[in-house]
Amino acid sequence: QVQLVESGGGTVQAGGSLRLSCAVSVRAFTFEGMGWFRQAPGKQRELVAFIWWSGNTTYGDSVKGRFSISRDTAVNAVDLQMSDLRPEETAVYYCVANDKGGKAYWGQGIQVTVSS
Repeated sequence: QVQLVESGGGTVQAGGSLRLSCAVSVRAFTFEGMGWFRQAPGKQRELVAFIWWSGNTTYGDSVKGRFSISRDTAVNAVDLQMSDLRPEETAVYYCVANDKGGKAYWGQGIQVTVSS
């Protein structure tokens, strides 16, 4: 069974930094990419960043230049470095992994709170 384990959330002051990590429980499983989405209260889930195993990346417009995603394909893991965080970025952050068949696996979510 494929499980995604997220870590690194918490509370930070506006302008601060946090690093989120996500690892897949099954190393032998083949993915095409992993990434992060977030969902704030009363809002739709939105893309934060996604990285394909090729190395190509996609970022949500609001995080470009402040967030950076990286991956370790050998262990099916991704990190998200978040800088200059803003209060409106308070949300539950979800890790996602896409397999080569197009199926998406989601983590349980991790809380990030940015205080003003």
